[in-house]
Amino acid sequence: MHVREVRTASDAKKIIIERDVKTIKIAVNDIDGILRGKYISRDKFLSLLEGKLGFCDVILGWDSNDILYDNCAYTGWHTAYPDAEIKLIYDSCREAPFEDNVLFFLAEFVGPAAAICPRRTLGRVLDKAKSMGYDVTSAYEFEFFVFDETPDTVREKNYRNLKNLTPGNFGYSVLRSSVHNELYHDMINMCREMDMEIEGLHTETGPGVLEAAIRYGAAMQSADKATLFKTFIKVLAQRRDLMATFMAKWSVDYPGQSGHIHISLQDEKGGGVFYDNTKPDNISDQMRWFIGGQQKLMPELLSMVACTVNSFARLVPGQWAPTDATWGVENRTCALRTIGGGEQSTRVEYRISASDINPYIAGAAAIGSGLWGIENKIEPTAPISGNAYDHAMPAEFTLPATLGAAADRLRTSEAAKELFGDAFVEHYASTRDWEELEARKAVTDWQLQRYFEII
Repeated sequence: MHVREVRTASDAKKIIIERDVKTIKIAVNDIDGILRGKYISRDKFLSLLEGKLGFCDVILGWDSNDILYDNCAYTGWHTAYPDAEIKLIYDSCREAPFEDNVLFFLAEFVGPAAAICPRRTLGRVLDKAKSMGYDVTSAYEFEFFVFDETPDTVREKNYRNLKNLTPGNFGYSVLRSSVHNELYHDMINMCREMDMEIEGLHTETGPGVLEAAIRYGAAMQSADKATLFKTFIKVLAQRRDLMATFMAKWSVDYPGQSGHIHISLQDEKGGGVFYDNTKPDNISDQMRWFIGGQQKLMPELLSMVACTVNSFARLVPGQWAPTDATWGVENRTCALRTIGGGEQSTRVEYRISASDINPYIAGAAAIGSGLWGIENKIEPTAPISGNAYDHAMPAEFTLPATLGAAADRLRTSEAAKELFGDAFVEHYASTRDWEELEARKAVTDWQLQRYFEII
């Protein structure tokens, strides 16, 4: 039995017995998009197929540095950190890369924790799409810098004077990809074997920066693949004594790293909903309203997409990242870019997002806001031609400038509560407040250089 044929608990049991698998790895996605997991034995796994499995709910109650949130109602010292029940996603079964006869499964939280679980939040949005008569397909593409460093050396250097994999600006370079073809092929082969096929892989402009486009598919499976991609590209790099970073912006000297999401809708017969050759630019009414919802709610949902303090270092003029909720036809200076073609290829590219996204949460925001637009027939502004950075937008489409301000907008958004639930909105907004507060405690190099002597 092939791992990608597993669909049920019975299938999981069958493949484990067939292959005589002794060890299984399971993982859930936390609020920051980090996979948290553990190994379990074969006997333990088989017993769980007929029972319940729990992870400590601290996974939803700490930050990316394992520091406990002290401002969240769902979990904390006041709840004593009990187990939260999880459900295995059987059709996520894969062979764990670089490991001998180890199977890997994703999982998601169920029960009370489902209300704030990132994967379940996207699931609720996709349930809404289904109730409206739509299936959703999506694809993620990520830029990431690769360094000739290790986890030890970056700390020894205090993250300064790092050595990039390659020097210079070599966008779309055949030279660079040919010299380092073993690394490229390792990435391509690993992703193919894990069923998260890379459709395109190339250098971007900057020292050691790559861009990978993951093949499109059903929206939940695409988010699964994006989560696995970010984790295992880093695993692959570190096994080669390299490091990959998906920070939104790691250096003031280079543009930020994007994590764009391509989205399209299909009707119940599989037909493309966004294409209408009787309309301007072949954009159907539903696609226009979808864009209208994305544009209208982008300032309210920004913290779900620009999820770290560092995200906002990328959202400045002239850095290949949008600064307002703009849209245009084949316009890469806009926050939303429509891409034409035939019935199946017409789609929206959600360009506000960076590589630091949690794919489930950002996907929920990008898709949910579009569905809300269709539901309420929200008309977008006129599409922008030329440089969107030079275009003055009405105040309602101005994006919050900080993570804290973005969290405030989310917390008061009635549309967000309708789409994602009150519990998720409050919990997630509180975690972003925490992230902002942690950043405000930091004394940065910039502050020292600016104030140490002169003030």
